[in-house]
Amino acid sequence: MLSVFCYTEFAVEIPVAGGSFAYLRIELGDFAAFITAGNILLESIVGTAAVARAWTSYFATLLNRSPNALRIKTDLSSGFNLLDPIAVVVIAASATIASISTRKTSLLNWIASAINTLVIFFVIIAGFIHADTSNLTPFLPFGPEGVFRAAAVVYFAYGGFDSIATMAEETKNPSRDIPIGLLGSMSIITVIYCLMALSLSMMQKYTDIDPNAAYSVAFQSVGMKWGKYLVALGALKGMTTVLLVGALGQARYVTHIARTHMIPPIFALVHPKTGTPINANLLVAIPSALIAFFSGLDVLASLLSISTLFIFTMMPIALLVRRYYVRQDTPRVHLIKLITCLLFVVVSSMGTSAYWGMQRKGSWIGYTVTVPFWFLGTLGIVFFVPQQRTPKVWGVPLVPWLPCLSIATNIFLMGSLGAMAFVRFGVCTLAMLLYYFLLGLHATFDMAHQQIVPRT
Repeated sequence: MLSVFCYTEFAVEIPVAGGSFAYLRIELGDFAAFITAGNILLESIVGTAAVARAWTSYFATLLNRSPNALRIKTDLSSGFNLLDPIAVVVIAASATIASISTRKTSLLNWIASAINTLVIFFVIIAGFIHADTSNLTPFLPFGPEGVFRAAAVVYFAYGGFDSIATMAEETKNPSRDIPIGLLGSMSIITVIYCLMALSLSMMQKYTDIDPNAAYSVAFQSVGMKWGKYLVALGALKGMTTVLLVGALGQARYVTHIARTHMIPPIFALVHPKTGTPINANLLVAIPSALIAFFSGLDVLASLLSISTLFIFTMMPIALLVRRYYVRQDTPRVHLIKLITCLLFVVVSSMGTSAYWGMQRKGSWIGYTVTVPFWFLGTLGIVFFVPQQRTPKVWGVPLVPWLPCLSIATNIFLMGSLGAMAFVRFGVCTLAMLLYYFLLGLHATFDMAHQQIVPRT
């Protein structure tokens, strides 16, 4: 919810296409925007692959087989040893539909969304009817560490509201509709997630929950075999909706990024017959299919979540810069104070996350250093950095406290994802940086130079 507040203010104050990429480019410059763009693309690619892998699992349960039955077992390392050709076909089909016609895609999305809504209500109601409260004991089997680790992994499920912010430019009354759309959808989705998780936890013991097709297996375990098929069908419809909506939103992002020349402008081209950005769809679909073919859900979920959390961390930083810094107006001394305070907030948040990750149970000494430093950084902004800009219509309340708390929360959750998630994220980030310094930087500089040079 803290991240949604930041998105909402940006969407209302800067109603342009591009979402977080556009906001960060305006406030933090091209480099921060490029890293964010890379993570948006990474999030899109990995997210599509993860949904396609889950699609295969539920399709297998619909055929009354085990979730991994339709995958090809190999001798590769764990997490990459179950090849998934069906996921490749699903991604190819969704990308093809999205490339043919936006209108047809919207119709399919509407039908699938209606069916999925009915299935969600069925899962919640039927789950509570067959609930066994003894399955909730022990209530926290893995302790607080398990809660934070799970929260970090499923964080990517909340990434969809960035797509709502992207539509701000096309909204008739963004000052009213965007806050309602973002905050309202976030609240409703959170309640639904909690109810579905609770119904699942009461139907099955946590040790028996299937990681690939949880609800189908759970309904079978309580004797509702027909419910198993209904849930599997609804899940397939829901994931199909996600893939189709994702294809549309991802193409919009890729097109916007390509128009800045941060990636080759060929990906911004719109096909004259279909009116869709086919090249942008292919940029996401092809690597998504390759990743979905090899990688397991556990590998994809951690990489997807850390990418999402990184973007959500950058947003409150950009919001604070927007509130407290105006180019050519803010004195240099105030800029230095703001940067110093932000460093205090970010570094102390990283320290808290690292100390928690060391799993020193019962030890709190480290927090007596990191938490006061976070308070010092936040208080420094309050007392020593005058606010330069006030939102005209809607703004985040309790600035800088809520944005700083959002930074700390996102960084803390990133630290709960484990070392391998950071290794994979680091490799992807290194690849982004190599591309930026070898190609992207020069392309954006040339584009900016062409815009500055007057026409003769």
